[in-house]
Amino acid sequence: MDIVTRPVEPYEYEELGELTAQAYLLDGLLDFGESDAYLGRLRDVAGRAAAAEVLVAVERGTVLGGVTFVPGPGPMADIAGPDEAEIRMLAVARAGRGRGAGEALVRACVDRARAIEGCRRIVLSTQRTMHSAHRVYERLGFTRTPGRDWNPLPDLDDVMLLTYELTL
Repeated sequence: MDIVTRPVEPYEYEELGELTAQAYLLDGLLDFGESDAYLGRLRDVAGRAAAAEVLVAVERGTVLGGVTFVPGPGPMADIAGPDEAEIRMLAVARAGRGRGAGEALVRACVDRARAIEGCRRIVLSTQRTMHSAHRVYERLGFTRTPGRDWNPLPDLDDVMLLTYELTL
């Protein structure tokens, strides 16, 4: 298996946006399905790429997944502090699952965070039901940070996001 991680190319924006949206929809991760407002943000790869670094995992020309790497606080950061980078919107197509695409994307983000002078941690938020992703994070040395867990939709009590961090 030759999975390569690299920055997304503009001609792949639409494909990655749809892959990301479908991964979240098919896994039941959006509360309101196709009407979920977050779905538009998942599909907007061009917008993400303008504010952060979007990476893809590719095997033999096929995009298997993608992730947004946020190098610090800013418009794309949810929880990153001044000395932290953040992983956002990790998604892997069904065809890429169990083959290392997700892990390759997380490793690429960790490598980028380590290359940033003064970056001490890489952080992320995840849904409770993303068990496969949790296993990847833990295998790579991330630890849970329950004190940072947060709710993006304060009106809905059951939407609490779990957080993880990796000290670099």
